[in-house]
Amino acid sequence: VPRGGTAHPKGGGAGGGPRPPSAPAQADKNEFPEFNTNPVTLSNFFMDQHDPGTKPAISLSIIVQAIGVASKVIANAVQRAGSQGLYALRGTGNESGEDQKKLDVLANDVFVNVLRNTKKVAVMVSEEIEGPVVVGNVDHARYGVVFDPLDGSSNIECNVSVGTIFGIYHAKEGSPLATLDDIMQPGTEMVAAGYVLYSSSVILVLSCGKGVHSFTLDPTFGEFIMTQRNMQIPRVPKQIYSVNTGNAENWDEPTKNFVRWTKLQPKPYSHRYIGSMVSDVHRTLLYGGIFMYPADAKNKHGKLRLLYECFPMAFLMEQAGGMASTGTQRILEIQPTGCHGRAPIFLGSARDVEKVISLYKEAAEHPDRADTSELLV
Repeated sequence: VPRGGTAHPKGGGAGGGPRPPSAPAQADKNEFPEFNTNPVTLSNFFMDQHDPGTKPAISLSIIVQAIGVASKVIANAVQRAGSQGLYALRGTGNESGEDQKKLDVLANDVFVNVLRNTKKVAVMVSEEIEGPVVVGNVDHARYGVVFDPLDGSSNIECNVSVGTIFGIYHAKEGSPLATLDDIMQPGTEMVAAGYVLYSSSVILVLSCGKGVHSFTLDPTFGEFIMTQRNMQIPRVPKQIYSVNTGNAENWDEPTKNFVRWTKLQPKPYSHRYIGSMVSDVHRTLLYGGIFMYPADAKNKHGKLRLLYECFPMAFLMEQAGGMASTGTQRILEIQPTGCHGRAPIFLGSARDVEKVISLYKEAAEHPDRADTSELLV
């Protein structure tokens, strides 16, 4: 009994009445280790990243949450693709000259529709559509979005992970609507970029220019929940290079020399290549190393598309402490010349990208040098 107080009967307050409810004790953070008792959703994240209630925070949050909705629909379609006959070719090609599958078209339609319905997006560029998609009947829609709705779909029949890549631009100061001109800018002008990986779990990796953050779709209640904040490429990266070596005979000398260099290290690099850019870049972000898709004799300007593949991935990699280069130029500083322009790309740990850059620099300074072995030391 408290000093000077009176003991009350069990279950009753003073005078025998019901005991007033007490404030719940603060739960120990390890009391329910199997549950996340303080989940951070996409909307929570945006309120933390920006001044709450401001138009940029609200508009960008609406767009990214719409991308999250589209990703849930696509994830469901990917899981059901075999039983629903979505592996089949549609019989047409996209603007990159690749065969379109039904799943490519479905993913594209979902993305276009959910972004249009936000009323915040005025223009879009998709890998699957020849020209820009201009949204009508919108006022003050000051954002443009670029996207590859289903990267790696050629591998989906063998259940290899696929993904979505996207980048977001804001209209220039004073412009009430975003236009194609706002998208046709260097990647440094993006306000946000990310990708979604459809695998054993569905993971959305996002940057709004203040670090890289990972959200995992919790299937029990259908929300993307933050699982990693401020992701950084490892300071001591693994020795991994990722490239399609089937094109090796068509590479230029600096690229060939870099691959030779990886094999001449005291501990040679491991080679890992999935063939789905989202999967290969996700591994590179987590483990370190380098992802490469260089130009070659057949693809003199590179193979990957600048606007909706190279730019978003370079944006994320730099935000995570890595680098992205063509070998001679920073990827994010390239001026696009068309919706579906291409570029060579080397991205990942600074250790490896800087080595590639040094080999290109040496080749430019000594174009007639026949013996390049000293460059590999």
